[in-house]
Amino acid sequence: MHRLRSWARTLKRDAHAVWLCARDPRTPWAARLFAMAVAAYALSPIDLIPDFVPVLGYLDDLLLVPIGLWIALRMIPPALLAEHRAAAEAAADRPVSRAAIAVIVAVWIAVALAAALALAAALR
Repeated sequence: MHRLRSWARTLKRDAHAVWLCARDPRTPWAARLFAMAVAAYALSPIDLIPDFVPVLGYLDDLLLVPIGLWIALRMIPPALLAEHRAAAEAAADRPVSRAAIAVIVAVWIAVALAAALALAAALR
């Protein structure tokens, strides 16, 4: 059980580090794009497959996020990654930002609304 908790903490730290790397101009552009997508999905409260769906709901958390992080971590230069991992580790001790959560939820709602409007327009 301790090993699983440690792995989960490492994933959380790496997701934050990848997010920081995605925002750093020293990161190569392809790595930035991929890292931004992976970090946004990993840190988003909304999943591709909702968690209440039996078995499949947790597959994205157990497979997609770790695989995406693994690929993103391989694309980022090691020195830059080490710098942002240290920053992510330091940030883990700070309180959670409720404003950031609200922004993420608002972005997902806006994307869903835009997709619904585009689909409605296409069906007309």
